[in-house]
Amino acid sequence: MNNDSIISEKVKIEIERFSQLLTQEFTKPKKKFISQMLFGIQACRDVKLSNIARSLDEDIKLIKTENRLSRNAQKEDLTKQLNEIIIRQCSNKILPDTVLALDLSDIAKPFAKKMDYLAHVWNGSEGKPDKGYWILAVTAADVNGEAIVPLYSELYSYEANSLPTENQRIIKVVEKISESTDKRGIWALDRGADRKILVEEFDKLKIKFVIRISGRKNLTNLSNEQEKVRNIARGIHCTEAYKITIDKEGYKEDIIEVKLGKRTNLKIKGVELSLVVIKGLGPDSLLLLTNVDKEPKEILEIYLTRWKCEESFRFLKQEYHLEDVRVRRYNALRNTVALVHAVFYFISVYLGRSLKINILLKKILEKAKRFFQLPVFKHYAIADGIYRILFGVKWAQEKIPKENSNQRVFKFAM
Repeated sequence: MNNDSIISEKVKIEIERFSQLLTQEFTKPKKKFISQMLFGIQACRDVKLSNIARSLDEDIKLIKTENRLSRNAQKEDLTKQLNEIIIRQCSNKILPDTVLALDLSDIAKPFAKKMDYLAHVWNGSEGKPDKGYWILAVTAADVNGEAIVPLYSELYSYEANSLPTENQRIIKVVEKISESTDKRGIWALDRGADRKILVEEFDKLKIKFVIRISGRKNLTNLSNEQEKVRNIARGIHCTEAYKITIDKEGYKEDIIEVKLGKRTNLKIKGVELSLVVIKGLGPDSLLLLTNVDKEPKEILEIYLTRWKCEESFRFLKQEYHLEDVRVRRYNALRNTVALVHAVFYFISVYLGRSLKINILLKKILEKAKRFFQLPVFKHYAIADGIYRILFGVKWAQEKIPKENSNQRVFKFAM
């Protein structure tokens, strides 16, 4: 057995071991389906069932494999179970200052006609309204670290029956993750989350948050009067200077100096808040609403860490062609997003869980054969390396050797 075969066998074993971790509570057919999807998505870097079926290379007709995958994908919605398992697995990785970025993204399907529950979405790539589906995702990251921890991902449509509103959905997800992490972490949310009902519920949950707020919103001042945020921001003296480094395409860096200011003792429905104003990042001031008792520059760093988390969804769209999903049934669409989320967790967290697997991860990066330096968001190189390793490798559900529980794991490998 040559070196490439050994590495591919080890990667297959880790994918199967990860699949077993996710499917302990599932039936055998579901276990096989999830295992094949996790392998196939990475082996072909795609979510189309025809390509996944081809990558499995079973000893039956290709259409039979594809039909079986399609049948299992639409049979039962596995989103809730998969998300709950992943949240449990990584809840101990969330520290008090870990940034929890909640993001509403979209999958645009402008030419689709027969997909279930197509809804109106805002196509962020094109900057216009379109047909498609919404995705609610939560990703964790540290301000000063490179690690990304995917926590939650769910596709949904307003056109589907008996579904909660967007506010109810956001509150439910925040509540679930906060309960699992003992309310550790600081939530970072973009404009649209500055709704009174959300701020009020976040306060009831006793969580910390940083929310980008629109200048058109109202806040209650010390005189108990309603005042526009933009008017309050004009009266804040931004005297603190701070330099931030912005990465461009992973290779270039720009240093920008911004001015910061802060005002406390503001309220929304009785919730005490602070407003942080940042000038210099764009033509308009960046306005951040928070209940975190930190310096303005620290509040800004928390929000900027959210941008790092946003790159994760861009990665899934580009690397696994998520917007090219072709399944038509609603359950199948939701399951596809949940499984891609599981793949993201596998390459982001699972492959770095021990020193032994870190050595395998190094070999995966070497296999990517990328010239120059690795981009800051190294997941592209990891996905590329796994694809090259699994290319032409046949899927097989084999017995997995037990891990050595006595193996020593050093801190730098966590």
